[in-house]
Amino acid sequence: MSTADRLPRLLALVPYLMSHPGAQVPEVARLFGLTEKQLVDDLQLVWMCGLPGHTPGDLIDVSWDGGEILIDNAETIARPLRLGIDEASALLVALRMLAELPEFAEGDALARVIAKLERAAGEGAAAVSTQVAFELDAAPDATTTVRQALREGRRLSLRYYVPGRDEITPREVDPTRLVMVDGRSYLEGWCYRADGMRLFRLDRIIGVEMLEVTASPPAEAEPIDVTDGVFRPSPSDELVELELTPVGRWVAEYYPCEEVTELGEGRLRVTLRARDQGWLVRLALRLGDSGRVVSPVSLADRVREAASAALARYESCA
Repeated sequence: MSTADRLPRLLALVPYLMSHPGAQVPEVARLFGLTEKQLVDDLQLVWMCGLPGHTPGDLIDVSWDGGEILIDNAETIARPLRLGIDEASALLVALRMLAELPEFAEGDALARVIAKLERAAGEGAAAVSTQVAFELDAAPDATTTVRQALREGRRLSLRYYVPGRDEITPREVDPTRLVMVDGRSYLEGWCYRADGMRLFRLDRIIGVEMLEVTASPPAEAEPIDVTDGVFRPSPSDELVELELTPVGRWVAEYYPCEEVTELGEGRLRVTLRARDQGWLVRLALRLGDSGRVVSPVSLADRVREAASAALARYESCA
């Protein structure tokens, strides 16, 4: 872990330990998302920190014998860090986005939290966050119909746009919940066309109708884990290798990659899986000269053909 990652954690760890004398190593490690060894390594570093002079009276005194953490002589950093403008702004933006959702429309808890955070963060963060406008991306009436079906336990009939195949498909779905991932709203449910649990982006629902059929997902219908995002590559999906310039490194952060190799000078080689070459062609065209397809050759050929066709259209319009 880099120093830039570790320092903010240490500055949060010391005030926590000062306000929780006798906290146990396993408990603190779990709270900060660390292994016990990582926490002990942090405590050993804290033990070497303090005021200028570096005498025993200047350094922070910390012990963790028997798993109980005791800390002393750290009053100078006993207060928790305040949120920076960028951190507070991001948090306010997220809270305001939640406040736009129908399920939070009736209560005032979020409004109170937003008001308190604005006062604590100061005018700078409040001014930045109020300049962001929110618009839920659901198709017209889709959210209302989906929520009604969830409340009444009814099946839905969808006309759903699939961008990878550029087609609209009919679906019958037993809805289970609405989730928000990366700022987008999704309907989760058992899809009878796919014979499995699926997520449907609300802004890709072209039409929706609530049926006079009781929703009854099969016993094997389990909630989809969206902790790490929506996309879940399958081992049967095609393996693709890309080389990326420093400008194209965002691909490794935005999409799940099976392997990421540093090539020097900020360049990367990544391997990822995708079930649809059409999506990869669009990704490669989007990258332009900031990335290239190494393999498979068939995909590189498709990208070359698509780029040539696009250039030909520009020339015909010139």
